[in-house]
This record gives sequence, structure tokens and C-alpha cells, in this order.
Amino acid sequence: MSGGQPETKIGRKGIAVAALLLTAIALALLHPAPAFSQETELRGEVSESAILADQQRKARQLRAQGSQGQTPTAAAVQDAASTTYQPSSPGAVPDDDQTAGATDSIFDQPQATDDPLADTKAPVKRRRPSTANQRARDTKAGTKTADKKKPKKKTGETTDSTTTAATAGTVSRTDATATGDEDGSNRRAVTIDSVDKQKLDPGQERTASIEGLKVKPEDDPFAAPGVKVGTFLLRPTLEQGFTATSNADSSSTGKSAVLSETALRFTATSDWRENSALITGYGQFRNTVSGQKINDAQGRIEGQLNVDLDNELRAIAKLGYEAAPESASSPDAIAGVTQQPLRQTVDGSLGLEKSVGKMRYALTGAVSHDFYGDAELSDGTTVSQKDRDSTLYTATLRTGYEISPALTPFTEVEAGRRLYDLRVDTDGFERSSTRLGARAGLELDMGEKLSGEFSVGWLREAIDDNRLPAVAGPSIDADLKWSPERGTTIGLTGRTRVETTTTANESGDILYSGRLTGERQIRANLTANSALGLDWRDYTGSDGHDLILSAEAGLTWWLNRYAGVTTRVRTEKLTSNLPGRDYTTNSVYLGLKVQR
Repeated sequence: MSGGQPETKIGRKGIAVAALLLTAIALALLHPAPAFSQETELRGEVSESAILADQQRKARQLRAQGSQGQTPTAAAVQDAASTTYQPSSPGAVPDDDQTAGATDSIFDQPQATDDPLADTKAPVKRRRPSTANQRARDTKAGTKTADKKKPKKKTGETTDSTTTAATAGTVSRTDATATGDEDGSNRRAVTIDSVDKQKLDPGQERTASIEGLKVKPEDDPFAAPGVKVGTFLLRPTLEQGFTATSNADSSSTGKSAVLSETALRFTATSDWRENSALITGYGQFRNTVSGQKINDAQGRIEGQLNVDLDNELRAIAKLGYEAAPESASSPDAIAGVTQQPLRQTVDGSLGLEKSVGKMRYALTGAVSHDFYGDAELSDGTTVSQKDRDSTLYTATLRTGYEISPALTPFTEVEAGRRLYDLRVDTDGFERSSTRLGARAGLELDMGEKLSGEFSVGWLREAIDDNRLPAVAGPSIDADLKWSPERGTTIGLTGRTRVETTTTANESGDILYSGRLTGERQIRANLTANSALGLDWRDYTGSDGHDLILSAEAGLTWWLNRYAGVTTRVRTEKLTSNLPGRDYTTNSVYLGLKVQR
């Protein structure tokens, strides 16, 4: 019996504990409450305050059971007492013992301040919010306003006290997180992906669209935009108009006419990184609408390639082709023809430039070949012009010294040889000749203000036939551009050229040509241009000479970037001391210009 008494006591205690557990389960089923693990956001360490709150909740449940007439068993009381939190570290104190110097954990649960069953209301210590937390609260500022507008629950509504006590802390924490209140903020609510939801920095807000920004106005809003062709930018221009002239072929016997003129011009510029290439060309076609019969065409195409080599060495190559009818005012013009012979020219050059300190050296070799078509006489016969075909070979050496980047004086010597396809012409003269020249000049490079070069010297071409004197005289060459103000460009060009002839007992002449041009942009879509010309032809072996004066003025009004109306007036007068050469030509042109 003595051995069975302890077993009976143990059995009774087990029955009491089992009855208590069944009673607690029945109450839980009658009054369901959300699991605490679902209320608490387990996103970090569990703070001491959360553990203490759990203990207080259990104690309140026991007291509530006692108020309902249910006496807690000794085992339950002992279990509640045994679960009281005791710090494991020596000298540690609970989180809510502020008098002992304890500090809050960063994972503390916000305390419920509106729990009517709580014994004490511990004040919440204000913390300095972190940057991430502050941004999270700014993001949810809109939610705070929405929560304030929610209707509060009426006082008369019944609420289970146990459930309210269990969920008070969770509701308080949820409201504090949703409203972003500083005293009730939950630091664990800031997750790793909350950075994507935070408010944008005002300094990094989106600006207006590119179309809405101020765009810098173009220097020339009516300039041709060009067409991309491979690695080149092509800018074509087509011009079509009519010319009323008093002298259709610019000759002493010319008559008035109305001509249809079509001109095509283009430039193609490369966009290579180091080297560069430029191709230019034009073509002009004239046909009679009424008056003197004119039907001719002329044009030229030329390409230039610049290649930078090592050791301050640069190569420049040029190649061109030109075709134009013989001018009626040329000394070699044939009278009584229905159409002047066609003159074709193929030319090319290759130059090397070298810089050594302030010294500048350049060596250029050039070849030019002229060949002529047959002249058609009015009686239907033709006259061969093959005795005029020739090739000119030249070599030029230039030496300069750079005084400053803007000024470089230079000297230049030239040597060449002209060879005719026929060693002896139809009149028995040997027309081949030897060419020598020397010049001194100045290169200018002041940017857009003033640039170019000019030179003066002497040029001589001695003919192989001793019966013909050498063609010799001063040489003047210039190519300058000056811009006194923005929108205004003044140009000066000058050239000295030896004109050969196959006329019996004549050597030829020297032609000096000069042009002074001006262009003014009156408005963005209105451009004015003008030109003055002077040509002086000095015949070798006689006192004969020709003086040609010309003047031109024009306007171009751009309707848009691609089309414009252009007009010009021109006058030209030739005065000569040789008989049958004087003439005067006046003309007016009106046309439409299209560019791309």
C-alpha cells in the first residue's frame, strides 16, 4: 500500500493537469484568438520587451479565469511563475527597467498605450530615426492621411476582452507602422526591398522632356542639312530658271535670247576620324527658249584627299575632270561655226608637306592634259583641233617660316614642261615649251576673320621653236577670305595663267583674272551676294590687249530649309585694241533653288 500511495498522488496530479489543459482548449475553441506568432513580425531578434509582454499576457489570462470563477491550479500558478523572465547575464536588467540604465533594443515591440487591462504604461523612449526608416515613413505618408479618415469603432460594440488584450500590441504596432508615427515606428518593418518603394530624392526628380528644353538656335537655320551616303555627307543643290540676255554667246556678233538654265551643284565631305576627303562638282546646261540658238553644257568634278602621315608629314592628292565649250571671246575662237569645239581637261596633283620646327616645306607635282573636239562650221564641215592637244607637267617647291600661327611668309619656285601631242602643228611650228616661275608670298590664318594667301612673282614659258618669243610676265595669285562681321564674307581671288595658241606666228598671251566677291546674310532667310571682276589679257609679241569688266548682284530668299527663290543681274563688257573683239552683255536671271 505504501508503494502505491505515491503513484496515486501522481495520478491525481496528472488528472488535474489534463483537466486544466482540456478546459483551456475548450476556452480557446469558444474564444479563438490569432496565434501570437502571426501577430509578431519575426524579422529580427526577439527583444526582451516582447518576452516580457508575453509573460504579462499569460498573467492577465490567469487573472481573467479567476474572475470568472475558475480557480487556477497550483501547477498553473507554478508554471506561470516559472516562466518569469530572468536575465542570464550577470547584472542584466529587463528592457523596461529604465531606472537601472537599460537601453532599448533596435528590435523592440512598440508598447500598447491604450490597453485598459495593462497594469502600467511604460513610456516609449524617443529614438533618432535611421535614414532608411525616415524614407519609409515618407513613402507611407499618404497612408497616414487615409488612416485618419477611417471611422472609429463605436463604444457600444462588444469585444472579447481576451482577444482585445492579446491583439492590443499588434494593432498598436500596425497603426504606428502605417501612419509612420515616430514614437511608434517599427524598425523591423523596413525590409530590403523597401528601398525601391521609398520617395524619390527631390534633387533627382525627372525633368522636362528634351523637346521642352531650350534649344540653342542654329547659326544658319536655312543651311542644307545634307544626306548621309556611307561615310560622306552629301549636300546637293538644284537650280532651275530663265535668263533674258542681250548677248547670248558673249561675242561681238551675239544676239538677244531667252535661255533656260539648269545648274546642279554638290559637295561631299567625309566624316573620317583622322584623314579627310572632299568631293565637289557642278554642271550647267543652257537651251534657247527664244532668240539666238544656244545649246551647250559644261561642268567639273574634283576630289581631294588629305592623309596625315608620321613625323609631321602630310600628303594631299587631287584629281579632277572638266568639260566646257570654247568661249566665243577666246583668242582661239573660230568664226562661222554653229558650235565651238568642246574642251576637256583632266588634271591631278600629289603634294607632301613637312614641318620642322618653325620651318614649313611643301613639294607638289601636277599633271594637266587638255584635248579638244572638232569645230562644226555653218556649212556642215568640221575642223580638227588635235594640234591643240597638250599636257603640262609641273613641280613646285615651297619653303616657309612660321613667324606666328597667323603669319607664315614663303617663297616658291616652279619648273615644268608642256608637251603637245603633235610635235609640229599644221603650220609647221614646234609648240612644246619649258616653264619656269618664282614667287614670294604670305599665308594668313586668323580663323574666320581672315585666312588665305597671296603671292607675287614672275612666270616664263619658252617655246621650243626659236621663231616664237617666250610668253613671260609678272605673276599675281591670291585667295583670301575676310569676315568683317558675322554674316558678312568678302573674298578676293587672283590668278595668272598662260594661254597657248596654234595661230601662225603667235606665241600666246598671259591672262590676269581677279574677282572681288561679297556675301551678306540680311536675314536668316535672305542672302545678298555681289561680285566685281577684272580680266586683263596681254598678247605676247604685240601690243594687243583685252580688258574685261564685269559686275553682278543677286538675292536668294529661302522659303524654307529646302527651297528658295533666287535672282541676279549681270553686266559684262570687253574692250580690246584688236579689231572685232568688243562686246557688251546684260542679263537678268530668275529661278528656283532646291537643296538637301
